[in-house]
Amino acid sequence: MAAKKVAVPESVEQLSQQFEQFRSGRSGRGRLPEPLWQAAVEQARQHGVNVVSQALRLDYNVLKRRVESAEQPRRRSAAPAFVELIGAATAGGEYVIEFEGSPQPRMRVQWKSANAPDWSALLRAWREVAG
Repeated sequence: MAAKKVAVPESVEQLSQQFEQFRSGRSGRGRLPEPLWQAAVEQARQHGVNVVSQALRLDYNVLKRRVESAEQPRRRSAAPAFVELIGAATAGGEYVIEFEGSPQPRMRVQWKSANAPDWSALLRAWREVAG
């Protein structure tokens, strides 16, 4: 039984020409530039890994792993998206301040005074030390 020939989309054909141009301009085997890999991943998302890997002469499993890793959300090491400041003071002038972030450690400050602490200064100092 003969294998079915799958129609290759025009955008994949154009990318195939870029791959061939790159391959013909180098000697030996080397790594593909990242922009070509990114373009291949985009085409594989639209037209399927099998079609793109065959048309571009790429290893199916390598392309599949790249597509899967591109689909997973990237972890950010940004500042916490949510900061809760609870400002209820007790009758004796006692305050408890807690800061918590995902990569940063937790900080808890107990403040006994008639004057309220400067919350924003404490938060800035915590971010500078933790970040």
